Amino acid sequence: MPVVVVTDSSACIPQESADACGIQVVPLHVLRDGCDLREGVDAMPSDLSGVTTAGASPAELSEAYARALDMSDGDGVLAVHISRQLSGTWEAGRVAAQEFGGAVRIVDSQSAGMGLGYPALEAARLAEKGASLEEAYGRAVDVASRGRCYIVVDKLDQLRRGGRIGTAAALLGTALAMKPILHLVDGKLVLGEKTRTTTKALARLVDSAVERAGLGRVAIAVHHMRARERADAIAEQLAERIPDVAESVVTDFSAVIGAHVGVGAIGVVVCPLPEIDTSA
Repeated sequence: MPVVVVTDSSACIPQESADACGIQVVPLHVLRDGCDLREGVDAMPSDLSGVTTAGASPAELSEAYARALDMSDGDGVLAVHISRQLSGTWEAGRVAAQEFGGAVRIVDSQSAGMGLGYPALEAARLAEKGASLEEAYGRAVDVASRGRCYIVVDKLDQLRRGGRIGTAAALLGTALAMKPILHLVDGKLVLGEKTRTTTKALARLVDSAVERAGLGRVAIAVHHMRARERADAIAEQLAERIPDVAESVVTDFSAVIGAHVGVGAIGVVVCPLPEIDTSA
């Protein structure tokens, strides 16, 4: 069996894609009214505005890594997780991996959504071709470093309450009635260009993604929080303006991310891909 890739539910990988590549997805947690709900396992509340979230624990990850290692027949496990700046999952994974020596490698994607989903998919696809654990690790790190994630939210309040952006930045955006474009930079969520309206923010979101894509092969993803029509329109614009789209998905934000970005949020991940080796 090839190296097995493990990720977490914040990756937003479509289930059929995860199944096709044998990727194991560990649920993160939504906490509400004393209930601990596992994303992808338990039914989620329709209203996420009052919930809190939690990453996977070392025990949960240890169990997932052990199961994946058995599936690989000892070839190894590559775990690609949400940015350590946004969740404690990477640190929990680092602790869990110590039980397995060098058989489990951990990647901090420094991203979220398909910003970690595409590195996981690309590493799994390489592993299916017989790549070693180190080769799969290198691919995931490379693809993660290429990706960029841009987000537009209707309100900054939930990100502030969840500690994902600073209070001063959130209050400034709210006081000035700004619609900022949020970027993930070195794994941290930061305020980027500020616009006056959602329409202008989304237009700039598309421009930023197109600029990042360049002329080479690229994978794109559009995530949304109960804004499917808006997301589909963004995806169509990207398809028209980016010349070489190798892969494109439109998905809901995971519940763990959605709890922080709020209803109406749109996220775009653009991930320039490595050149295909045709020498073989």
